[in-house]
Amino acid sequence: METILLLAHAEEDGSLAKPAREALTAAKSLQEALPGSGLAVSAVEVSQPRYATDAAAAESAVRGSGATVVIAPATSRWSRCLAGVAQRLNGRVDTHVTGISLLEGKIAVSRWYYRQRMEALQTRAERPWFILVDPGCYQPWEGEPVAVSVEKIPATAAARTTFLEYRAPKADEQTIRPDAEVLLVAGAGWTKKQPDGKTHVEQAGALIMDFLRKTQSSLGSSKSLVDLGTEGQAVLQFLTHLNQVGQTGSTPRHPRGLSTCCHGEEPHVVGWRFVNERRAVNLDPNCGWAQGKADVLYVADAFAVMAKVNELL
Repeated sequence: METILLLAHAEEDGSLAKPAREALTAAKSLQEALPGSGLAVSAVEVSQPRYATDAAAAESAVRGSGATVVIAPATSRWSRCLAGVAQRLNGRVDTHVTGISLLEGKIAVSRWYYRQRMEALQTRAERPWFILVDPGCYQPWEGEPVAVSVEKIPATAAARTTFLEYRAPKADEQTIRPDAEVLLVAGAGWTKKQPDGKTHVEQAGALIMDFLRKTQSSLGSSKSLVDLGTEGQAVLQFLTHLNQVGQTGSTPRHPRGLSTCCHGEEPHVVGWRFVNERRAVNLDPNCGWAQGKADVLYVADAFAVMAKVNELL
């Protein structure tokens, strides 16, 4: 019999964020599929994220509950410390899990390899088994609150760091929003010469940022556009390698995506694998997006299209 433990950390307002509720859905589904299994939930009451205190709290929760399978959302906080906790408990850890199921009566997890090109279904005999579930793979849990018995498990750790303040960019300057409904991807075409024979990088940046502010979308980029800065060419200053989507970048999970000035080559499109609805704007009717990689392709000038869209917004 397996004992399943869900690890979650509360937000500043005391609520559970979307990734935590998605992990709860995964844990509930597994518990319902395993006859005789039990499910426990541990909410870490640590005000500030810190490896020492988070690891100590997670270790105490696992020992106290006797959990054999530990499920947690793949947030930066848990991704940072749970590998160390697994080492302390002589367990195993799997990250970037996209699904949990049963294979011949055994728990199995789905993971993607080779830059999201191959999917593997794997099991483990070692326990405790820590499973970090990627956000966007399950529906967030929704239900009525119920009364539960709470058992406080003490955890002690020597904190060697002191929290001073939290700094973050202004809301309208933040370009990476994992929970956004729309992903806007900018390609290298934004910095190329336009019909008048000149580049309009500043205008391109203004159009893109205007769209992001009005829609609160997330911004992605192709590798070629991000790399232009190292080649001494004019670039969009707000883009970094963190925005890169594709084989050597990220694999975001947004409901909808809009690609602009990008040819839609396979190394980039592989990063769109989990985007449900894909649309693209490109002047080339024979670009990669036209080869069945996009649901809708607008053969048009991205400058004109985005200016009109911003006007309508």
